[in-house]
Amino acid sequence: MAKMSADLPPSYSATTRGGPTSATPAFHTNAVIEAGHVRARDEQEMQFLLQNVQQVYRIFNPEIEPEHDTEYYCNCPIHRYMSRKMNRLNVLDLWSKAVMYPGEKTYHDCYQVSWFTGNPYSTAVVSPYGFSGASLYGSQRPDPKYHAMSIRQTIRLNEALNAKAQAAVNGQEPPFSIWETSQLEASMSDMSFADSASNSSGQRSKPSKLAGLKRAFSIKSSEEKEAIKTRKLLGLRTEILNEERGRWPDETSRNIAITYQAKMGMTEKISELRSRYPLQYLHLLRAGYFEPIPVAWADMASNPLKFSIEAASGWRGITPSWRGYEDTAEERLYWVLNHRAGSTGARLKPDIISALDMARARMASAVEPPPAYFAVDDVCHIQHTSKGYSNQVMPPPFRPVDGVETPSDDTMILLDVSGSMDFQPMRPNYNQYLINGYSKSTQPKNKDVAKSIIRRFADAMANHDQNWQGYELITFSSQADHIGIINHWNFKEMWKFVAFGGLTRVMTGWQKVKQLHFQKHSESATYHPIYGWQAGPQTPKLRLLLLLDGEASDMDEFELDLLGLSWVHVTIFLIGVDGCPHHHRHANELQRISEVNPHVSFVDAQGNAPERFITHELLKRHLGYELSMTEFEGLEHPPPYSVSADM
Repeated sequence: MAKMSADLPPSYSATTRGGPTSATPAFHTNAVIEAGHVRARDEQEMQFLLQNVQQVYRIFNPEIEPEHDTEYYCNCPIHRYMSRKMNRLNVLDLWSKAVMYPGEKTYHDCYQVSWFTGNPYSTAVVSPYGFSGASLYGSQRPDPKYHAMSIRQTIRLNEALNAKAQAAVNGQEPPFSIWETSQLEASMSDMSFADSASNSSGQRSKPSKLAGLKRAFSIKSSEEKEAIKTRKLLGLRTEILNEERGRWPDETSRNIAITYQAKMGMTEKISELRSRYPLQYLHLLRAGYFEPIPVAWADMASNPLKFSIEAASGWRGITPSWRGYEDTAEERLYWVLNHRAGSTGARLKPDIISALDMARARMASAVEPPPAYFAVDDVCHIQHTSKGYSNQVMPPPFRPVDGVETPSDDTMILLDVSGSMDFQPMRPNYNQYLINGYSKSTQPKNKDVAKSIIRRFADAMANHDQNWQGYELITFSSQADHIGIINHWNFKEMWKFVAFGGLTRVMTGWQKVKQLHFQKHSESATYHPIYGWQAGPQTPKLRLLLLLDGEASDMDEFELDLLGLSWVHVTIFLIGVDGCPHHHRHANELQRISEVNPHVSFVDAQGNAPERFITHELLKRHLGYELSMTEFEGLEHPPPYSVSADM
């Protein structure tokens, strides 16, 4: 094989050419993909089952599993859940073997099967229930003291195991480049010399009795060990080449991967991994880290970016330092943020304690909103939920980072219509880090605030760009719906088609938005059967207003997708409960994303919201320039009714 330049992006050298060139890529699979198919069959069902059991027994922290130990047969919801977990051990084993690095071992937390599971968390982390023992008449209740202790011990153990695993994998990487054929040929030559077992006269040496004894006890000489290692390096190189050919079998797929890596700022890092850390490169390659998210994943109930990571239960992630992440999407998102070009220092995911402390600090920074924005027609004043506005966290000063809106840009609105939008707003009650209940908040329902903000925003935008026809409204929960074009005159009637209920899955809505955008501009774009629509140089920019009332189950997947796109700017409005740490934790996460991704901007509000202030801040970020108060006031008035006759 000819020498492969380390400067070439992975899999795009001449060695990978000559495969299928049809528009439809050939079917490709590997151990991670196959294990993912098996795990996806009941992954969401298990997550729902756990949430239902937690709800029945009033366990409000998602990281706490219910406990109920008895010495007799019990058919309670907890034991039915435990039984389902045990039935999934074969799936856990299959997934673990597909993603583990050499030298690692599987483990689980189903002690009903075996006391000796090799689980490092079983002895190093205390139970959040403490040592009160089993309850014969019901489930145990988590204890705030032991729960806090459990969290701290888990954090320390995660850090130690992550560092140990990363060092172990780094130590197994080849000491030289597997792409430099001269070094491999030298190693092969040494291996042949060692295998020949000839003496100095050229005659084959007679095996010694000691050599036979070594073979009997599988004791290998240094030359034999080196030969085995060289064969593994040859196998590693072959595995990488085969995986690359399988994933990107034609020029179109290769070009999409090249473009994706460049826009993600990952070209140099991926090239370095392939050259210097091929073992880790192969693992990430198999998991699809170096290419866009397949479009089919958005509509799947469970996909390889929705798999939960549970260190204490043995459900692994993809990278060596996977412990501490909630799911595989969050793990991949932070891996990209930490390795893309321009990254300064490690951007670590805050642990539970740090995230909650930062949320409380942000909540404490809230102040009265500017009085110039007072409006008697705000929803909180019309409904008289409570007196006055809630204190608000002031958004950071506006930074124009993604360009100013142009006449060719498209504006769309994507609205969360999950069940929580129609619920009575509630805030959690904490005892240290343990939630022991919820309290009602005196504020309008989130759906009412969202409706008012959309109306104000659409009217102001119509005045700004003279678009009297209106803007596309798409809703999402468990699935997405295209409501249609809304404007000042049809808003009340169109809103009747907005239905609330279901889960918060933003990727379903995002795919619908992309379909509408590219159907309109299909002449400037191309469609790939795996990766979906790909924008061209002339594709107009999409400017999207996204309204949320909490964290979507696939928010990390959405943020990851946005990192690789340059044709979209998303302005997120997060609606929250007054005095709720969960709202501010999510706000902190969105703020961090907006700081590293110029295509994302962010505004939030809590409680009784000053709607004019929110609309002004949203317009600044959506339009891409510092909209003055005078200009904003000029945009607030609805379009003249005389215009309706021309529509």
